[in-house]
Amino acid sequence: MDDLVVAGIPVVAGLVAAFLLRMVLKWLGKHADRTKWTGDDVIVAALRTVVPWGAIVGGIAIAAAALPLRSGFQRNTNNVLTVVMIFVVTVAAARLVAGLVRTVTQSRSGVAGSATIFVNITRVLVLAIGFLVVLQTLGISIAPMLTALGVGGLAVALALQDTLANLFAGIHILASKTVQPGDYIRLSSGEEGYVEDINWRQTTVRALSNNLVVIPNGELAKSNMTNFMRPEQQLTILVQVGVAYDSDLEQVERVTCEVVTEVMTQVEGAVPEHEPLVRFHTFGDSRIGFTVILGVGEFSDQFRIKHEFIKQLHKRYRQEGIRIPAPARTVALQQGSVTIPQQRVAEEAGEVTAARLD
Repeated sequence: MDDLVVAGIPVVAGLVAAFLLRMVLKWLGKHADRTKWTGDDVIVAALRTVVPWGAIVGGIAIAAAALPLRSGFQRNTNNVLTVVMIFVVTVAAARLVAGLVRTVTQSRSGVAGSATIFVNITRVLVLAIGFLVVLQTLGISIAPMLTALGVGGLAVALALQDTLANLFAGIHILASKTVQPGDYIRLSSGEEGYVEDINWRQTTVRALSNNLVVIPNGELAKSNMTNFMRPEQQLTILVQVGVAYDSDLEQVERVTCEVVTEVMTQVEGAVPEHEPLVRFHTFGDSRIGFTVILGVGEFSDQFRIKHEFIKQLHKRYRQEGIRIPAPARTVALQQGSVTIPQQRVAEEAGEVTAARLD
């Protein structure tokens, strides 16, 4: 009876210590939430898993040592407690390492989504190491197992060539930093959108329609791709405009630059420091064509900026008396040897003036 009392004291002490340590770590977790760095949240969460269990296992181990147990039973008890502690430490270490990797990927990509391929790989590696440590602790030789894993791994690699190709393609894509979560990409096959995640098998892309496009990593690595976020997020867009031949081109350039300046400073997503650029380039059939170059902060902003620019430019041209002619064509029709007088086709309005036959 006295032995049970003596053994119960460390067990109770371990439980109390686990409760108190958990409360302290919970308090530390609240303070960690207030910091900008998310790594301290991950560390505190891992400690909340390991430390209380360590106190409990330590109390039980002391209690087992205090009891007059047989040597074989004592050894088995110590092995069980050791395996439990290794398991707890392994799980906590896997969460810690995976959380830190996720923090690093988030800080480098600057987006909420994370590249889970690295997170999953590190988690599996830590769990595998913990499993091997458990086997070694129990006295089980891991050398034959490693040999079998080597031979079996070769067979699995041959059977899962496509899967492994996607895995290594995803690692290569992230390591080369050609694509990161948050980038806007367009493939030669036509798919485009924001990269949501790159995992061990596939890359998830969110299109502007808010639909998800799933692309195997191997296909992404082999495809011709345009990344609109790299090397810089800001980009320029071209808007084609045309004015009538009787227009004063100096006035056209001045008015257009003024509109560009207003749009760059007033519209959200534009680049205020962008220099207005107008370049005349074509003597068209019914107009003089030129290109207006606009600065855009991010790919999806171009639609709103184009929308506002065209509205404001059209309004200013009407105020300044600058005419934007509708495309026109002159068509001559012949019927046998009789020539039908010419007729003017207004393409945009869809109206055709019928010619009278002489």
